[in-house]
Amino acid sequence: MNSEIFSLKDKTVLVTGGSRGLGQAMALGLAEAGATVVITSRTLVALEETADLISKVGRAPRLMELDVEDVPSSTSKIASLAQSLGGIDVLVNNAGYEEVCPSLDVDEGLWDKINRTNLKGAFFCAQEVARSMVAKGGGSIINLCSLTSYVGVPTAVPYTSSKSGLLGMTRALATEWAPHKIRVNAIAPGYFRTELTDVFYQDESWQENLLARIPLGTFGDANDLKGVTVFLAGDASKYITGQCLAVDGGYLASI
Repeated sequence: MNSEIFSLKDKTVLVTGGSRGLGQAMALGLAEAGATVVITSRTLVALEETADLISKVGRAPRLMELDVEDVPSSTSKIASLAQSLGGIDVLVNNAGYEEVCPSLDVDEGLWDKINRTNLKGAFFCAQEVARSMVAKGGGSIINLCSLTSYVGVPTAVPYTSSKSGLLGMTRALATEWAPHKIRVNAIAPGYFRTELTDVFYQDESWQENLLARIPLGTFGDANDLKGVTVFLAGDASKYITGQCLAVDGGYLASI
């Protein structure tokens, strides 16, 4: 097999929410595959650790302050970035927000914050990147969905709604943008312990019960997302669009 199909040399990749956790791991994996990686967060200082990791693998990261909730600002910055770099080849729509809350206690502010970040923000980032991809002749967009795109999780209704919507958006954009050679796919991480999800893992009985339902018998490690992200970003997946790949240790297959 020609290993070049997994190479991202000469590719420019934008990773939103690249400061920590899964976003950090994916950004590093893309850099290791040879891509020029632009990482974003709401503050530049939050990106320093990821930037250092990317630098250590011999790549020069580019840092950008970006709040996907602020659509006018984020789209303007992405447009300027694309112009300065001669286009963007890959977008990893990773920026997200979650807050556990019983459904009867969810207020409009919490609902709007989660959906503005996870769904609305993701769409307008994709839209702006797609403008440059159309001009460039194609590209790959990878949205970060969730197991909640498929199953209901108590106390996570706004998040579940946003991630279910993101899966639908992935499929709709894939069909609409295919004539422009823009592929739109998604990744649905299973149970990964991150700062965002740590509240669940503080319950030992919850961990034990969940592990018993995961066929591979372990929680995900952030590095487990590197391979699938590189695969969807490059030519190895050039005939794949509109799909969501679950990286979940077999959880969805077993229910």
